[in-house]
Amino acid sequence: MSVVLRPSEALNLWHDVTLGLVRDGGHDFSARQITILLTVYLETPPHTVRGLAAKLGVTKPVITRALDTMGALELVSRRRDEADRRNVIIQRTVKGALFVEKIGDLIVARAKDLPR
Repeated sequence: MSVVLRPSEALNLWHDVTLGLVRDGGHDFSARQITILLTVYLETPPHTVRGLAAKLGVTKPVITRALDTMGALELVSRRRDEADRRNVIIQRTVKGALFVEKIGDLIVARAKDLPR
């Protein structure tokens, strides 16, 4: 089943979801951080700093700064690739999976409030 939204409805949904995250009192994530987090959790691993930088079209230091923040919050972890020590592999965590699930639940709850 596909959902068809008018642009104003899509923007209201996005607003309501981000407002819910802000009101939750947690960390205020940038759009870049959310995109990195969702990429790690929604796309098939493995994920590397180099791969994420290429996918998002940003530099490796940009990815590293975002991962520093998310790592401090225990939403992701990093380890060196034993096969190629130049690569840093980003790993999912239980806390991160629960946070992403919470975002999904928030979207579903707010979408139910959309006028039909």
